[in-house]
Amino acid sequence: MYPTLYHAVLDLFGVSVPAFKIVMMFGFFVALAFLAASWVITLEFKRLEKDGVLKSVQKKVEKPNLIRELITNGLVGFLIGFKIIHLGLNFSDLSDNPQAFLISSEGSWLWGIVMLCSFAGYRYYQYVKEGELDPNQTVKYHPYMIVSNLTFIAALAGFTGAKLFHHLEYYEELFADPMVLFRDPFSGLTFFGGLIGGTIGVLWYAGKNGVPWKRMIDLGGPALMLAYGIGRMGCHVSGDGDWGVENLAPKPNWLNWLPDWAWAYNYEGNVHGITLENPVWPTPFYEVLMALSLFFILWSIRKRFAPGVLFCIYLIFAGVERFLIEKIRVNPDYHFLGLDFTQAEMISFSFVLLGIIGIVIFSRGTNKTAEH
Repeated sequence: MYPTLYHAVLDLFGVSVPAFKIVMMFGFFVALAFLAASWVITLEFKRLEKDGVLKSVQKKVEKPNLIRELITNGLVGFLIGFKIIHLGLNFSDLSDNPQAFLISSEGSWLWGIVMLCSFAGYRYYQYVKEGELDPNQTVKYHPYMIVSNLTFIAALAGFTGAKLFHHLEYYEELFADPMVLFRDPFSGLTFFGGLIGGTIGVLWYAGKNGVPWKRMIDLGGPALMLAYGIGRMGCHVSGDGDWGVENLAPKPNWLNWLPDWAWAYNYEGNVHGITLENPVWPTPFYEVLMALSLFFILWSIRKRFAPGVLFCIYLIFAGVERFLIEKIRVNPDYHFLGLDFTQAEMISFSFVLLGIIGIVIFSRGTNKTAEH
């Protein structure tokens, strides 16, 4: 297990890079997941523009809001000086737990102020150098140019949704201590909560920029499946606790070709420092295989359906995949009308149901050939 990128590089390549201790392995894979999703969505935006489905527009060049940009750049500079430079100058003292330092109030006010002035000053220099803008000047704005903002909004809204849904799942802990929401902001994240929150944010921003919502959700389906698979790699490699229930069953003879850890794994050296009494099902690894396989299926059929249908197929795939894996995962149960189920099972069932209904609605009376 590799709690941080430092541990992975040291084990795999025998190279010690202390600065990598700041990069949590799960966070590293989450970043890769966002990059991969952005790349896939960019490719689809360009394809749809080439096919004439989406069109570029001419937009007037807007004069920047100097006060807002000075404040924004100054804050970025302050954070870099207050945290990153202070961490670099005192790394030998903070290297044991740099993550705790980053979310603490400790830092260098001197370097924070120096970098604030530097970043704000440089932005002001750029503003003066640019001079007066021609009020009639326009630029060609392609649909794919919104991807960077979409990614940021998806991350922010997704993080909020993931955090909220986690604490709804463990509501007793939340009621007992509401401050748990803020005590450890980067723990306790659920995929379905992130999916729902991110989808709401992305659809809002895409609609604001003239992208039809059906097209946007279709763009997101394969990207979400790919991102999920990469994110689960982080879960498995770091041992973040999303493993399965105990698996004491002997590996069947017909699976002798399978490595032992892929059947039952003890996640020794996991990020939480937990010692498991018995090996468990390595469910994150299984989800990596399923998610990547489903991504390639979605990618191969993405041009065949009416707008909206591909996302509905994604919902069905995601719902079935998660519902099946829940049978061997560790999760708290809800009890209702004599039924026992997890939050993920409930949402998975809803996804499958919504996907089926959506396919019927979006396919009805639509000329599929004309739409693509």
